[in-house]
Amino acid sequence: MFQIPQQRRYKLATWMLIPFGLLASAFFVFNHQNSVKLESGLSSQNPIESRKTIAKAISENITNSTYPSEIVFNGADSEKTSKYKVNYTLLSDLQEHADSLLKRYKPDYGAIVMMDAKTGEILAMSSFEKANPDGANLALRATYPAASIFKVITAATAVDKAGVSPEHRIAFNGGNYTLYKKNVLSDRINRWTRFITLKDAFARSINTAFGRLSLESIEPHDLSEYANRFNFNQEIPADFNVEISSATVPTEKGYALTQVASGYNRFNTLSPVHGAMIASAIINDGQMPSPYIVKNIENEKNENIYTGSTLIQSQVISAKSAAKVQQMMEQTVLAGTSRKTFKHIVRDRKFREVEMGGKTGHFSGTSPKGRNDWFVGYASDGESKIAIAAITVNVKQWTVKSSALGEMMFRKYFKDKIEERETALSDDSINDADSEKTEVEKVERPTRKSTKSKKRRSIRT
Repeated sequence: MFQIPQQRRYKLATWMLIPFGLLASAFFVFNHQNSVKLESGLSSQNPIESRKTIAKAISENITNSTYPSEIVFNGADSEKTSKYKVNYTLLSDLQEHADSLLKRYKPDYGAIVMMDAKTGEILAMSSFEKANPDGANLALRATYPAASIFKVITAATAVDKAGVSPEHRIAFNGGNYTLYKKNVLSDRINRWTRFITLKDAFARSINTAFGRLSLESIEPHDLSEYANRFNFNQEIPADFNVEISSATVPTEKGYALTQVASGYNRFNTLSPVHGAMIASAIINDGQMPSPYIVKNIENEKNENIYTGSTLIQSQVISAKSAAKVQQMMEQTVLAGTSRKTFKHIVRDRKFREVEMGGKTGHFSGTSPKGRNDWFVGYASDGESKIAIAAITVNVKQWTVKSSALGEMMFRKYFKDKIEERETALSDDSINDADSEKTEVEKVERPTRKSTKSKKRRSIRT
């Protein structure tokens, strides 16, 4: 049998290894170049493009209510690059509290979203489905009827575009929560006619009054414009995927317009994430921040390659108009549909510096099927501004009001802040007391010395 000499075998093996070495080097260089390209891309892209890049990497996880500490981006030619460490904006105590509330009350479906109204940082995002604990994240869905939450858009249009005051009086006939054609389309004044201010109609969520407002003071194209301003019918520029909320506004005045303006239909829809954005715009002087959940991203060397930042696309309504809508939302928790839920926290002296407002909404939906119960609101102590959206969907019976979930989340957030503030004040007072004591001792010591020196001088004499 023919045998290759040993020396030639060594040379042959060496030549065979060269291609493998070149391939490995090329793979390393390719991965390194992709990594550098990704890192420089995230830092050089505009915020919206950076968010889209991140959304492609994490949205599948967020949809499943998981928040991976490491992610892998797709580089050129769909080849995977190195892993990157991700830090989130979620606050662990608020996230745990939101999760525990939904698990405690066990609605058929439920979701809570809390965000920083100034920056857009998502502070908590929780989802619960009784029949399917591993179900998709309900906070991202936009299949829930917007219901009376749309009254926020109608009110904003009225004050910002039509110049209507919160004290504007509206004449209406019929019940508070119905919307019959014969009542809402009639402008007749009779002995059953009632008069109510826009602020109180908002707080008590009176459908017929809002229907009359849309016929008397608002043009259909204006309501459509403001719905778009508040990000309906548009993609939300977040760093995770959120379904698009829809709002269709009739082009002519009539019964269909009154349905839309009062939220008395199931065709206009809203996601909990979007609900929190709407509340943010009202407490943030008319500026609506786009939400983000990624705080920063680090490479394998622990070098920061991306930092999340505030993104405000436009001024939704003027600051003056936002203040007027705030009056209406404050009235909701003081004397409106949420007064019973908020009465204890409103009367609590600890929370006297916290301004709160909200809007409730109720309507039967089909996806998921059940009675939808909304609360969208905000809270501010002058320094911090937070917004929340909570929804529960119940098939047969409700277990907790969404406004109660909102109140408990507000209480948790500001209770911790109040305790931190009281601790800091206590520490400051102790330090001040110690400083005063030290100053007293400094003053007293020279006095004692001078007395002794006088005694010594008298003895010598």
